[in-house]
Amino acid sequence: MNRIPLADVVKWLQAAGEPSRLRLLALCTEGALSVSDLAQALRQSEPRVSRHLKILSEGGLIVRMRQGQWVHYRVADQAEAASFVRGLLAQLDRSDPVLLRDRTGARAAAAPRTERAAHGAESRLGRAIAGFITASGLSEPRGAVLVIGVSHPELLECAARASPRCTAVAPSRRAAQAARAFAERRGLSCRILEGAGVELLGDADMVRLGEAFAAVLVDSSAGEEAFARTLQRARGLLAPGGRLWVFERYESLEGSRERVVEHPLARLRRLLGDASLVCERLSPLEADGEHVLAAVARPLVVAAAAEAGAAGPAA
Repeated sequence: MNRIPLADVVKWLQAAGEPSRLRLLALCTEGALSVSDLAQALRQSEPRVSRHLKILSEGGLIVRMRQGQWVHYRVADQAEAASFVRGLLAQLDRSDPVLLRDRTGARAAAAPRTERAAHGAESRLGRAIAGFITASGLSEPRGAVLVIGVSHPELLECAARASPRCTAVAPSRRAAQAARAFAERRGLSCRILEGAGVELLGDADMVRLGEAFAAVLVDSSAGEEAFARTLQRARGLLAPGGRLWVFERYESLEGSRERVVEHPLARLRRLLGDASLVCERLSPLEADGEHVLAAVARPLVVAAAAEAGAAGPAA
């Protein structure tokens, strides 16, 4: 029998030792569920549930994973952590009315969401994202357009209508199939590729794409480290004068950095700067109970040259 270090046990107890988080753990053993599913099951707001999930995830008790259009949570794969969760939940009365209501609510929430995702359904948040894209100038790009991630089919439609040379990279086969079905229904011309790796945009995808793009749209929700790598790669795909649109879930940018609290807006600006991008516009969007930060950025060198040109020659 493996012995677990004291520090790990204390960390797990601290993460699980709260009523809502214990209920969330119980639900995550039933299968992978989204923030929206879990919030509906617990009858709590999505931001509040997201904070609880973040604590459980940082504690190592659950993992965050992408399934098609949605980010889901389930119990951790790590053997010791999974064993701890099973042992803890074994002490609960699973016929407790609160736990029964949670399970019923989660199943009711997940069923229609799964059906919508399979068909590339639109949403109010997607329409808000499309409005942001249109208002910030993606109408007549000079060249090809790339969409990284297809969580919101409205991004795909904006890109395809803005340029006849549209390419999209989907994170999974199912997501690619849903995106192709959506494009066919809308009469859109867009090349849709299934991602070659576990990340939203991997090295193999960079090779396959093989061209520079006048506009790149990133539909992420991939976690900060993967998101930062995606920004770096997206920056490398921009043609001279190209622009980058970014959409990331608010809660994925929450948290502390080296024990210093960093606001999600400031964090997104920093991540763009780390990728040698200058943020031109940044706006929070909210609909369907979801919170997304939307940004438009240009490569640092291009932005600096534009500023110098606007200033004119020195006297």
